Amino acid sequence: MTSFPLLFDLGSPRPTTRDVARTVKAGGSAALTEAERRADQARYQEVTCRSALNRVKGMPFDWTLNPYRGCTHGCHYCYARRYHVQFELNADDEFASVILVKKNFVEVLTRELARPSWSGEYVAVGTATDCYQPIEGHYKLTRASIEALMRARNPMGIVTKGPMVVRDRDLLVEMSRVTTCTVYMSVPTVDQDAWAKLEPGTAPPLQRLRAVRALVDAGVNAGVLMNPIVPGFSSSRDKLERTIKAIADHGARFCGCNVMFLEDGTRAHFMKWLEREFPSFVPRYEKLYQKKYAPDQYRKQITGMIRLLQERYGLSKREDAEERNPAGDTDPTQVGFAW
Repeated sequence: MTSFPLLFDLGSPRPTTRDVARTVKAGGSAALTEAERRADQARYQEVTCRSALNRVKGMPFDWTLNPYRGCTHGCHYCYARRYHVQFELNADDEFASVILVKKNFVEVLTRELARPSWSGEYVAVGTATDCYQPIEGHYKLTRASIEALMRARNPMGIVTKGPMVVRDRDLLVEMSRVTTCTVYMSVPTVDQDAWAKLEPGTAPPLQRLRAVRALVDAGVNAGVLMNPIVPGFSSSRDKLERTIKAIADHGARFCGCNVMFLEDGTRAHFMKWLEREFPSFVPRYEKLYQKKYAPDQYRKQITGMIRLLQERYGLSKREDAEERNPAGDTDPTQVGFAW
């Protein structure tokens, strides 16, 4: 049996994320002997990180912050599943059951924000894992990160499905007074059946929308991303309208959307889940997702309908959160949605 004498002995320094990758590659996730199992049955491995600010390409922003890796929300469509393989962990069950906690995250972030070379660029928080998943209630790394960003007067945005964000409205209100601060609550659908199937570990959609209302009432620029619209589950005109009406009723400052895309890692997990739970959907998904994205015409139909519904219910668009494909000459109200 393989042993890991220095890395996980009691009293030893916390492993780095690179150490975790080497350990899991050699002995599987069972080799994370210091990972603490909590009431949610997930295991939490404390690690140290060398950097907090992460530069990205091809996004509407250049810098991200992610104090955790992996997410107990376990959304089957989550694009971040593919990132778990960087640590030799799989994109299936281990994405939702083995969570890496970057214990020194705030200290590293504080140093990086103080560097003369740092120009105070916009930072997106929670893009590769939900920064308000339940474990945040224990570690409070997200709250401390917001405090660090506020001291630096650094513009930021938060993407989350976690109503726990309301806990930090005092900081978000103060942040809003000194710089750009936006909260993007992810609510793909208010349909209870679709929510239960697609997002097994998340708070109910209306609870998330109540969090948006609380933030807006406090003076925070908060809105909703209907990301992603999942064909066959949340894409019907009735479900789209009910969701947008609920978003408007809860006072969201904006509403954006994207149709689901499937990349390696996420694609493999999602298709295995379909085969197990909804086998009749598999042929249609294989046809619809021959590439990473659904065909342009399908996305135009969905986003065109959403634009009309946004206008009907008085919701402004968020251009950098939406598909930029125009609806063209197609009248979305006359489109026959297959799903």
